[in-house]
Amino acid sequence: MARVQRPTSPHLQVYAWGLHMVLSILHRATGAALGVGILLLVWWLLAMATGPEAYDLFLTCMDNVLGKIVLFGFTWALMLHLCNGVRHLFWDMGKGFELDTTSRSNILVLLGSVILTLVAWGFGYGLI
Repeated sequence: MARVQRPTSPHLQVYAWGLHMVLSILHRATGAALGVGILLLVWWLLAMATGPEAYDLFLTCMDNVLGKIVLFGFTWALMLHLCNGVRHLFWDMGKGFELDTTSRSNILVLLGSVILTLVAWGFGYGLI
């Protein structure tokens, strides 16, 4: 039996990378990171419920450079996932599929996530 040569679908090397592709991948990655990061929230809640010693251990682990980077990354992942999720709600309504609108919403999602992260940390540190 002769083998039929079928066309193959282009892969990532064929497409020109754009911000929309990066945000799509980041949306999936932040969703996975939030799933893992929720363990931090559970640890925090259990530490508060367990007592002062457990809560002090949690604070010791989070009150250093690495802990702050993890918490900042978790906050940014949450905000990026939120902003991209709002954009997906508009897409589900059939709005925002034009190329110029998509380009603007790409930038808004990225800037919005950074601004919301900085605002959340500003509130957390009492700066705002």
